[in-house]
Amino acid sequence: MSRNLAQGIEGGPSRDAKTPVDAVIALGSNVGDRAATLRAALEDLARLPLVVEVKASTAVVSIAVTPEGPDEEAPAYLNAVAILSTRLAPSVLLDYLHAIENRHGRVRRERWGDRTLDLDLIAYADVTSDDPDLELPHPRAAERDFVLEPWLAVDPDATLPGHGRVDALLARLRGSE
Repeated sequence: MSRNLAQGIEGGPSRDAKTPVDAVIALGSNVGDRAATLRAALEDLARLPLVVEVKASTAVVSIAVTPEGPDEEAPAYLNAVAILSTRLAPSVLLDYLHAIENRHGRVRRERWGDRTLDLDLIAYADVTSDDPDLELPHPRAAERDFVLEPWLAVDPDATLPGHGRVDALLARLRGSE
C-alpha cells in the first residue's frame, strides 16, 4: 500500500512519528577524493538528528551519465547506497541532504554535471509523491544500475515503490544492456 505525503507522512494519523522508517539515499561523487567524500557523507548522515541507524553498501564505479547518455570522457563516479532508519520527515531529510552536499562543495552549475557529492533521496518507506520539490520514489531510480546494484547489496529484499523488487529491476536493466 502506498501513502501520499498529503496523507499524513509528516506525523499525522497514518504514521506514528515515533516509529522510524527506512529511507534510501544514493550517494555519488566524481570530483576530488571520491572515496573520502563518500565516507565523510556517510558520517554526516549518521550524525543527523532522528537517524537511528545507517546501513551502507560498498561503493561501485560507474560511467557518468548525461541527458544524452553515458559519457566515457567525463570522470567516473563512485556510487553507494545508504539506508537510514529515521524519524525525520522526507522533506526535512531532503533539506539535510542538500546541506551535506553544500558542505562538501557541491556546485549546481549544470544539470547532471560533474560533482563533488550527489545525495538523492531514492525512497522513503512506501511513500509516493509527485511534488516537483520531492518526487518519491526518485523518478529515474529504476533505470540506474549504479543505484540498484549497491541498494541490493545492502538489502537483498529491497522493493522500489511502484516498480517492484530491486533484484528484478536490475536483472531487467542488465538484460537490456
